Amino acid sequence: MVPVACFSSGFAVHYGPCSLILYFLCIMVIHHYFGFGIHCVSHTLIYTLAPQLPSPPLRRYYVPSPLPHQPVPNLSKILSRYLRSLQPLVTEEEMESTQELMQEFLRPRGQAEELERQLQRRAERTDNWLTDWRQQAIYLENHLPLPVHSSPAVILPQREYKDWRGQLRFAAKLISGVLDFKAKVESPEGLPELWRGRNLCQDQYHNFFGSCREPGYKRDRVLLQPRHKAGPHHVTVCRNYQFFQLDVYNSDGTPLTEDQIYQQMVFLREHSYKTDKEPVGVLTTDHRNSWGRAYSSLIRDRLNRESVHSIQQSILTLCLDATALKYSEGLYSSRTAAQMLHGGGSHANSGNRWFDKTLQFVVGEDGTCGLIYDQATADASAVLTMLRHVLEYCSRGPTLVPPRTPLIRLPPPRKLYFSFPPDIKQHIEQAKQNLDILVNDLDICCFTFPDFGKRFPRKHSLRPGAFLQICLQLGYYRLHGDLCATCEVVSMRSFHRGRSDVVRCTSPEILEFVKAADDPSKKAEEKLSLLLRAVKTYQDSTEQVLQGQSVDGALLAMKMLCISSGVALPSILMDTSYAVSTHWKLFTGQVSSPMDCVMCYGPLVPDGYSVCFAPSEDNITVCVSAFDCCQETDAQRLSDFFQVALRDMHALILECRPGEG
Repeated sequence: MVPVACFSSGFAVHYGPCSLILYFLCIMVIHHYFGFGIHCVSHTLIYTLAPQLPSPPLRRYYVPSPLPHQPVPNLSKILSRYLRSLQPLVTEEEMESTQELMQEFLRPRGQAEELERQLQRRAERTDNWLTDWRQQAIYLENHLPLPVHSSPAVILPQREYKDWRGQLRFAAKLISGVLDFKAKVESPEGLPELWRGRNLCQDQYHNFFGSCREPGYKRDRVLLQPRHKAGPHHVTVCRNYQFFQLDVYNSDGTPLTEDQIYQQMVFLREHSYKTDKEPVGVLTTDHRNSWGRAYSSLIRDRLNRESVHSIQQSILTLCLDATALKYSEGLYSSRTAAQMLHGGGSHANSGNRWFDKTLQFVVGEDGTCGLIYDQATADASAVLTMLRHVLEYCSRGPTLVPPRTPLIRLPPPRKLYFSFPPDIKQHIEQAKQNLDILVNDLDICCFTFPDFGKRFPRKHSLRPGAFLQICLQLGYYRLHGDLCATCEVVSMRSFHRGRSDVVRCTSPEILEFVKAADDPSKKAEEKLSLLLRAVKTYQDSTEQVLQGQSVDGALLAMKMLCISSGVALPSILMDTSYAVSTHWKLFTGQVSSPMDCVMCYGPLVPDGYSVCFAPSEDNITVCVSAFDCCQETDAQRLSDFFQVALRDMHALILECRPGEG
């Protein structure tokens, strides 16, 4: 199918639109009789020849893969688990009402059977029935700003350099590390990964480089580099609100050496001392529909359009940040997390960003460094694998390979210029105001819990992630007096084109445990038994999602099928219980990586929290965030309660199992 797709991308250019229509008719006939060709052709043509489409097309073709395709969930079993997740969250009256709606929905020859048949048909003709829907519904149709609300940040250990030369040296090595990773991914051998003895899908890696999100009025779309075409040869470097195109390959296709990249960086620095008056990058921090309107106006100008396209088509964006304000050592991790997440505001480094890029590395002059990535294209699992490779590359000594003499002399970095008519200046001012409100509203608390790490729960046959999640539920219950809708993001890359999904963390067993934890009438052995039961329930829920039996994936599928068919949504999706159970007040995740790093992101809802764990063998790094505008939430207090819960559960286990300390 590849030669057909490659041929189609140039057909319209050479033969015109009328011939293209005739070509499509021919392909449809071929597809009708032989069952191949049209899906691959249409996908390639849409991306390469129709940049004005409002949203990216779904990949409709089914490709044989060594990885299993994600199975279609059994709606009856899924909805039974859905009811269990509701019990700690809704009243008895709401529960009874939901059960009645469920019975009506599941009646023989009813709406559930029809939706299950439709979902089965979709699974038979697509690579992954869930991935495109999640990308569309959760990311591309979300109008909230990317910083804080959508794009996570990874904070890496502070580097040892303390001046601009060290900054540029490390930035050059970092780019070389990314190019090395890119070469391995694109090699015939690929980059095989194993998890629990199973291969993981590599599809994401091919979309990392040269991709970018494009804002729209109603929804965004993702711009991808066609795989049959040569990839981009440059990166975008931002400094002092200015953007530069820096070529990182020689004319013969070989990557530049670290020293060559460093020399290019020095040239770039010498030509970017002054800060641009208009921080055009701030536009990418605004609400997506506002940025979409500004974007349409911005690219009407040819100069702006060429500069924007250069950024969009670059391999990645590298942000050379100025030194942030000095903070005490205790606040360093929290302030660095904020700098990575949003740049510090319109008067700091936020204008030194282009948040639409899939990969955006940040290297500060004071040794801070990290990564911001767009979840519409990249997930934490794949991003952390890439980062691990890059950091291992950066830890090597200086390369001794002499630079090759290029066939054509290297051009210096090219500055990207913009023109700013009055309406664009007005958009920039509005974006700056909105950003500063968001920055001032976000409260981040990062800390390292020193008492124990993942070695302790493992010693007691408990999965660290499940143990931490139950302790977090206990801390939240003690702080707020009840449980709330909680989800944890997990990777689905064990399936073909799998991305991510969420585990529902609440259950009757967890509610029973948190109520008993501080009950003086309960003995320690009974509390431990309830803790172990709660941990097992959560582990089972996680396993079911990892096997493709996700509650929220199935509920989203029902919603998207109804919308695409133009029929009314099932009553269970219009129910109060559904609204309560998807108002994720606790949005959690875990960094499972041997690297020393922590991830941070903002809450999903105004009255909620985000919590990310990064457990090592002997300690746990945690990042908690909340919004100051909500008087009920407090990131510092939840952090304190969580640490107390960790210590209490540690003491409970040792009390009941003194010989296993």
